Amino acid sequence: MEPVRLPKIADSIAEHLEQLILEGALRPGERLASERELAEKFEISRPSLREALEILQKRGLVETTKAGTYVAKFMAPLTEPLATLLQSNDQALTDYLEYRGLIEGEAARLAALRATDYEIEAINECLARMKAAHRLDDPSAEAAADADLHTLIYEASHNMVLLHIMRALADMLRRGVFYNRDQLYKRQGFRDHLLEQHLAIGKAIVARDPEQAAEAAGAHMRSTAATLKEMREEDARIARVLRRMGRNDLVARRGE
Repeated sequence: MEPVRLPKIADSIAEHLEQLILEGALRPGERLASERELAEKFEISRPSLREALEILQKRGLVETTKAGTYVAKFMAPLTEPLATLLQSNDQALTDYLEYRGLIEGEAARLAALRATDYEIEAINECLARMKAAHRLDDPSAEAAADADLHTLIYEASHNMVLLHIMRALADMLRRGVFYNRDQLYKRQGFRDHLLEQHLAIGKAIVARDPEQAAEAAGAHMRSTAATLKEMREEDARIARVLRRMGRNDLVARRGE
């Protein structure tokens, strides 16, 4: 009989951290605790911890700098070139909203079916933060809560592929690749509608009503798409007016 080979401590810790990254508990860009704190947490030696982190670094899941060890932005090799391609493409926003329309309803439906009590609590807290920002007339804080709510829904869907893809797209949205969420919240009269829509999605998930959650999420995306289309058309009209106003600088004056 061959002797049973026990896994090395470093391998076990690396697999544990990898699972946390895969499940979304550790997020791309987050800085991990110090070596000392992690070693104490896992009750292992610091050399074993360093070996575990080196394993993850070779897999492209963590990055170590002078400032500490960070979860790698492992989707960046895909999203960075994609962002460059989409940034100047007029069709990108339409296609992005169409994609979101397909995904958001299913994400909300899965969240209503699969969310844990902890995730339900987190969604409730986010909705409370959104309502507080709305009362204070703080569009930026409300837009931030909006982004957080959608991320919480992706997490509560317990679909790891959906979570990582949508997190990567959310990062592109924060950088204004598709549109500026803050501008959407500053649109006259639309903030009230956005709040109603988000509350409807959140309440359906909390009530564990998958069909209502999917319908509310779909209605939200259709409304957002229609409003963004109106905003783009308004911007185009304003740009045409400004070009007409500036034409005098380009043509010769009569009599000259």
